[in-house]
Amino acid sequence: MHLGIVGMFTGIVETTGRVADVTRNDDGRRLRIETDGIGGFSHGQSVAVDGVCLTVEDHGETADGAWFDAFLAAETVARTSLDERAVGDGVDLERALPADGRLDGHVVQGHVDTTTEVVEIERVGEDYRYTFALPDGYERYIAEKGSIALDGVSLTVASVDDDAGTFDVAIIPTTRAETTLDEREPGDAINVEIDVVAKYVERLETYQGSPSPTH
Repeated sequence: MHLGIVGMFTGIVETTGRVADVTRNDDGRRLRIETDGIGGFSHGQSVAVDGVCLTVEDHGETADGAWFDAFLAAETVARTSLDERAVGDGVDLERALPADGRLDGHVVQGHVDTTTEVVEIERVGEDYRYTFALPDGYERYIAEKGSIALDGVSLTVASVDDDAGTFDVAIIPTTRAETTLDEREPGDAINVEIDVVAKYVERLETYQGSPSPTH
């Protein structure tokens, strides 16, 4: 549950942070995130953590940077990879887009649909090719040259191999260095948010031909 206005994100990661503390109870999980890349957090603010829109419950500043606490409800724990994050693990961070901000990536809601798995990482010249498993039930939304958010990073699908059940994205050195993708290895779980435009297109096609409401 968000305490403030739910934000919109761009998939352009601002900085990375580290999990400083983890507590659990019957209702979910609470994370404390520390970062020296951004600060000035406020109560009720929306922050995407590995692509998951979370609400800042508490926050503070230290000599080394800033920290904030966020609660993950049971549904969020079940649907995302944040249940696997432990103390010391890196996470991608992006604050919600301000009203006058530039949309340099694509529209990302911070509503993770599912997770997938890293299958292979290959160096290709100066770049890297990451291969991921096509997530069950979401294969139809992943299209070559389409947008996708992986751990909150806005990326373009380079290719899709339906026979192998995988898709590839190309990662430039800057993206790899400025996100936690350089920490991920084959077998790791990754959060997936499908391009919201694809969802709306499918919804419209489902109801194509239905009578329009009258006023």
